Amino acid sequence: MVWFLRFGSLIGLSSVFLLMIQGSLAQRVKVQPEVVTYPGQTVILRCQFPDPGKTELTQVSWILEGVSSRTNIAVFHPKFGINYPLSPVDGRVSFMIDPPPLDNPTIQITDIQMTDEGKYICEYATYPSGNEQGVTSLVLLAKPANSATIIPVPAGSTPVAVARCESANGRPPAAISWVTAVGGNASSPGTMQNSDNTVTVRGEYWLVPTLADNGKDISCVVTHRTLATPQTFPMNLVIEYPPQVKIVGYDNNWYLGRTNVVLTCQADGNPIPTTVTWRTMSGLMPDPVQVNENKLTVLKVDETVNATFICEVRNRLGTGRDQVTTAVRETRMPERGPATVAAIAAIIGILLFLVLIGTVVVLVRKQLRKKADGPPTYKPPPPVKSSMTADRNLQSGINQDFTPEHPLVYYETQNKTEPITDLDSYHGEENVDDPRTVDYSAPCGWELEEPLPPYSDHLELGRELTGSAHGNMATSVTRGESFVSSAVIV
Repeated sequence: MVWFLRFGSLIGLSSVFLLMIQGSLAQRVKVQPEVVTYPGQTVILRCQFPDPGKTELTQVSWILEGVSSRTNIAVFHPKFGINYPLSPVDGRVSFMIDPPPLDNPTIQITDIQMTDEGKYICEYATYPSGNEQGVTSLVLLAKPANSATIIPVPAGSTPVAVARCESANGRPPAAISWVTAVGGNASSPGTMQNSDNTVTVRGEYWLVPTLADNGKDISCVVTHRTLATPQTFPMNLVIEYPPQVKIVGYDNNWYLGRTNVVLTCQADGNPIPTTVTWRTMSGLMPDPVQVNENKLTVLKVDETVNATFICEVRNRLGTGRDQVTTAVRETRMPERGPATVAAIAAIIGILLFLVLIGTVVVLVRKQLRKKADGPPTYKPPPPVKSSMTADRNLQSGINQDFTPEHPLVYYETQNKTEPITDLDSYHGEENVDDPRTVDYSAPCGWELEEPLPPYSDHLELGRELTGSAHGNMATSVTRGESFVSSAVIV
């Protein structure tokens, strides 16, 4: 059992080694991996064995490998020469050099056809390594014939194909896409293989058709290897529907004697409506009425046109209709003319202007009221402080003429928390009748050298002074008896 496993391992290693050798040998034949061409062109397939070394090249063959078979198309032997076996390219294949060098057996194929596409193998018969080869893929390009068409469909409730796009006889197959704003879906493209190895691709766009979709844009876009840019086919959807009919022109002002009033039958349908018919509900058309295609004209309004007028429009898909009932008035209904409209517009403009002015006035008054209710923004004048003589005369109620020698004294008040009483302004009633007898040079109260009286005496004296002031001026205090109160600290 162990021997069998070892033998199997040796076989596996040998297989890997042989594959590596074969791969390295296959790389010695130099060919082009892929050659692209078009039908009708001449193609060159190159093959070289650049460094044979000790390998002896005995023969070279070109082989066309199809889906199910391999066919020799060109053979060269240094001793027996060139041979072109019967093949699909017979008569169109040849070596570039006759006879070719064995290490460079390049061939050419003229008038390429779509069936020539496939794998071309350059194979060497060598000694002692055996056959060595290189493979070139020949790719044929065929520019397709592209087209797109709209499919007219009736409006309905089930999805149907509304557009078709086709890319015919191309190689390789083309790609089809759609660009549109309508709600629908593109079907999966179908491909068809042609006998000449080309491919035809078809795609459709499906939609639930409605009246609103009629005339909307849709584009088919074809992309192919042979096209520098995709090819676009813009189209418009065609949704068919019966006529949609509407009668216009009746203004509810048909009065007796009015002339040349017209009713118009407007119709929209796809395909375009072909037949327009006017009739009345009673079946008889009044005498003043004339019909010209989609227009009904009443030459002169009378009682006979009190009727119901019907318009019927037909197309290939069906019939549409509309009706209007007219009522004849005895007198004309007032009409709103251009002058009336202008007058109304002017009145509305004036009213809007007045409203604007009123709004501005209200806002200004409101702003002024806010300013009036707020704190004052000006600084009041400073209070007046008089001299001792002025204060005494004011207290006694006597008007005096102040001389320049005794002017009034003005000053600004200081920001104090408590008012200060100036007791010096009171001097009793001595000589009040004659202000000129007042001796301003006399001392007021005690001299500075004298001690001040106690504060209690000052209070008693103040009470006496107050009593005498409020009495009949019976008690008078001379200037010699005046006093100065003690300082009060607040």
